[in-house]
Amino acid sequence: MEQNLNQTETLAHDWFYEKNGERVGAISQSQMIELIQTGGLHRDTAVWRKGLNDWITLDKTELNQFVDRTLPPPLTGQHVNNTMVWILAFAPILGLFLEYFVTGMFSGGNVELATYKVEEGYYFVITIALNIMLSILDERRLEKVGVKTEKFKGMVWLVPVYLFQRAKALDQSLAYFIVWIVCFLVANYS
Repeated sequence: MEQNLNQTETLAHDWFYEKNGERVGAISQSQMIELIQTGGLHRDTAVWRKGLNDWITLDKTELNQFVDRTLPPPLTGQHVNNTMVWILAFAPILGLFLEYFVTGMFSGGNVELATYKVEEGYYFVITIALNIMLSILDERRLEKVGVKTEKFKGMVWLVPVYLFQRAKALDQSLAYFIVWIVCFLVANYS
């Protein structure tokens, strides 16, 4: 009898879910419901169980009834405000202007000295800090509109990777990623 219970419990552990790009499971349906109710799983979490051909979002399963309906779904890519990401796209050039401005202030108005210091990379950290700061602000803005950013959260330090992953996650064009690459090349090789 006990062996039959163990087999039934093992068979009932047929749910898997995606977390940070990895497959987690197998867990029971009651464990899935608990994760949903505690906020560990959301309507757009990719899930799979025996009988499904492919991974689907949780809201397309019978577990959908346990999802908190008081929260609206995340905004889709077409509805997300992209102002911050477009400022970020031009950050390599904006950073270069900031470098010249700061260097000019510390060079006593000596244009030749300021130009030399910028070209030699004395103040390159200004551009790096600007890029990272804008990436973090953009990522926080996405979180506020309900976009799950776990997949690319750590990439704010690698701006082009962040921009690429952001565009893919929101199903947007790669335009701001391409603009950032062009601005980076212009700022560093012209």
